[in-house]
Amino acid sequence: MKSTDNVKLEKTQSTQSRSVKGIITSIATREGAGFAVRRPFPTQSLSLVDPFLLLDHMEPVTLAPGAAKGAPDHPHRGFETVTYMLEGHFVHRDSAGNSGVIGPGDVQWMTAGQGVVHSEMPDDELIKNGGRLHGFQIWVNLPSKEKLIAPRYQDIPSERIPIAESEDGKIWVKVIAGQSMGKEAVIDTRTPITFLHAKLKPGAKLVQPISTQYNTFAYVIEGKGFFGNEQIPAETDQLVLFANDGATVSIETGEHQELSVLILAGLPLNEPVARYGPFVMNTQSEIVQALKDYQAGRMGVIN
Repeated sequence: MKSTDNVKLEKTQSTQSRSVKGIITSIATREGAGFAVRRPFPTQSLSLVDPFLLLDHMEPVTLAPGAAKGAPDHPHRGFETVTYMLEGHFVHRDSAGNSGVIGPGDVQWMTAGQGVVHSEMPDDELIKNGGRLHGFQIWVNLPSKEKLIAPRYQDIPSERIPIAESEDGKIWVKVIAGQSMGKEAVIDTRTPITFLHAKLKPGAKLVQPISTQYNTFAYVIEGKGFFGNEQIPAETDQLVLFANDGATVSIETGEHQELSVLILAGLPLNEPVARYGPFVMNTQSEIVQALKDYQAGRMGVIN
């Protein structure tokens, strides 16, 4: 039987908002063929937020003609990549013959599984004429038993992704994975995940239920807000890491502030992580095998 202390703790966690464990400021780096990103993790300050392995923010930028860069042919194995576009268009192709275009508000959820070679490049119009580019890529780990499953794509256009709005019109939430304010996502995830894009107008407060088992963070896209039960401030390009001490996450804005923020939460795998570039497995020997398989062409090539 559970002790009285444990029962009291669970009741407290079910009613209180989570506290803030830390604030991480993104670092500037480059990816792919040299496009600029802001990265809160993995860095020296934060290696991962299990089950999330990486968050790259392609910050909003206006590109000159011929300046757009992407990520040419490269392999992945053992995890999922999630691309969420806010501005601009990216074209993806892979070694299984899949291809498609994602634009503003669209999401691509790629399960690399046993291995795939793919490319993510700006579309011809953006390369030729220049224009705005803004988006995110997030890596989600797969459990050991699913690291070698068949690759899969889910391309979800913006109009299919549910939107929740508060009655007073101060809160807007795009429900990419999980649930929020009575809306449920259409994306199927291998690992239990919540992935929300929320916009708060001045004087708004969002209280989002999150399982106490989930590791949770928020990333400020633009603006400033106050996070957790201590109302810790965070602003553009900062990540707010929450403690697992409550069943809700609270975010609010001041009287003259607006906020655009990602909220991500997931059930931790609690498994060993071995990573090398585009491969994420459980052991170093599995990484060596991934390299051998790629070099031998067993992950295919893009025609």
